[in-house]
Amino acid sequence: MTAAAAYERLEPAASATPGRDGWLRASRSRRVMFGGGVLAAIAIAAIAAPLLGAVDPVAINPLSRNLPPGAAATLTLLDGSTAERVALFGTDGLGRDVYSRVLYGGRISLFVGVAAALLSGAIGMGVGLAAGYVRALDAVVMRAMDGLMAIPGVLLAIGLVSVWRAGVLTVVAAIVIPETPRVVRLVRAVTLKVREEPYIEAAVGVGSSPGAILARHVAPSVVAPLIVQCTFACATAILIEAALSFLAVGVPIETPSWGNVMAEGRQWFRLYPQTILAPGLFVALTVLAVNMLGDGLRDAFDASERPS
Repeated sequence: MTAAAAYERLEPAASATPGRDGWLRASRSRRVMFGGGVLAAIAIAAIAAPLLGAVDPVAINPLSRNLPPGAAATLTLLDGSTAERVALFGTDGLGRDVYSRVLYGGRISLFVGVAAALLSGAIGMGVGLAAGYVRALDAVVMRAMDGLMAIPGVLLAIGLVSVWRAGVLTVVAAIVIPETPRVVRLVRAVTLKVREEPYIEAAVGVGSSPGAILARHVAPSVVAPLIVQCTFACATAILIEAALSFLAVGVPIETPSWGNVMAEGRQWFRLYPQTILAPGLFVALTVLAVNMLGDGLRDAFDASERPS
């Protein structure tokens, strides 16, 4: 059989959507449904904060300092006026509504998590495909990835803040740099396995370019495990952002994020625990939802790849 005939025979199987059974299993998974539902609800609440009764999250109200959850408070609205409102989560030491700060803080925390996951996934996929398919690049790229993995994220963030100023982009960069090597290792491992398949050899035999082979045959096989890895990267990024902001080396203190809200409430924690418990609960719930989503997707794809 000629290489062209072998390629024509094997190509339909190679072009089929990988993980199709996995996606079907995932759509029926309770963990995927629960994790995805909770994550979607938190994201919608953060985006629609003005529609959910949130007030100005940074406005100081000295007459409403350290009120308990459910207390009536004089708060500053988004248009700058003041009004009597119920502080669902209480107020902090400066009279700011904790409920509003948690909702608006979710925008920053979720953005950091999603951005870090997408960037590390995109960069890791490109580098991993190249390292796994081009043998000459493999050793060099993987040694560089080993070096990046040896850098602690907190120390890297402190170093970046000392060079630049603290901000969302600095936090994202501090998370993406050590997270990308993990994605590279995963993509490289899948690529090493796929490139030995007969349809890859047939594609090479008929003169397909490496770029076409990677895009048409190898990359689709990487998508499913990459999505699972990105969910875990998102959960890790949310935790790291909260930790960095808590240590004052993350998002600027004037910008509400879950880490900043907890950092500002730590001095009043014993007397007014709601200032830490409320954002901490949202961090825990979000990370739990993302991890359950990732676990469900992983089990679904692993089950679809196991022989029956």
